[in-house]
Parts: sequence; structure tokens; C-alpha cells
Amino acid sequence: MKGYEDMCAEVFLREQGKLFDEPVVNNTEEAKEFLEDSMAVVLDNIQDVRNYLEESGMDEVGMTDEEIEETLEVFKLPNGKYLVVEA
Repeated sequence: MKGYEDMCAEVFLREQGKLFDEPVVNNTEEAKEFLEDSMAVVLDNIQDVRNYLEESGMDEVGMTDEEIEETLEVFKLPNGKYLVVEA
């Protein structure tokens, strides 16, 4: 995740409600710590996300790319990459 810490933290801070009912972080520093503790990963493209989810045990067969992007654990980054947070 090196090099993406600020961007990932900002996106997660802003969109954490997608994954959690209540906020788990209140600022970017807390977001960075949370992402590090949860071993979040940054992936280059949607196919990499699909492969990662499959390796993690999720049955993604038959899901469209859009459905993969809408998965609770997946956050699209401004640079076109994806942050995956397992909670």
C-alpha cells in the first residue's frame, strides 16, 4: 500500500459508511492505522479485485464488474485502482 496511504485514507474516511453502520475512524491518521491493521490491499484493476476476492473465498462467479465494484469491501480510488478492506 506504500505510496497510496493518503489517498486510501481519504477515500476510506469519506466512504466508510459503505462497509460499517457507524464510523470506525474520525480522521485520516486513524484511517491509515485502520487500513494497516486490517491489512487492506490496493489492486491495479477490477480483474485483480475479482481474483483477490476469489482467493479470499468469495463466490464472485457470474458477478459483473459493476457488481464487484459495489461489493462492500471494495473502494474505487481516484487514480482508477481499487482499495479492498476486509472487515
